[in-house]
Amino acid sequence: MFQTRSLTGSADALVAHLDDEIVRGSASASLEHRDELSIGDARMLLRTYERYSMTGSNRVTLSASILALGDRMEVALTTSGGSEAVFFKINTFGEEAFMDKGLQALASFRGR
Repeated sequence: MFQTRSLTGSADALVAHLDDEIVRGSASASLEHRDELSIGDARMLLRTYERYSMTGSNRVTLSASILALGDRMEVALTTSGGSEAVFFKINTFGEEAFMDKGLQALASFRGR
């Protein structure tokens, strides 16, 4: 699953907000990886979260890629995992729920 949003505000405040909302929002969620890249004034902040999906009996990931220039940000959320099938996905409930959590976190961000 893949979703994008355009936001304004502080990129540092956004990643702190995502870290708090996503990890605090699930007993099994954790921040698995963080990174930051830059070219000139442009910054790319990356986050990968993981949690256990009870409905799928497996682990799912949510990755956030934030491209920031000044107070303008383009955010891409991507989920992965959550299927038990070998050749195609048949159970995406865990991915959908994790994406919903990420979108709710973005919607509640106030730009600080």
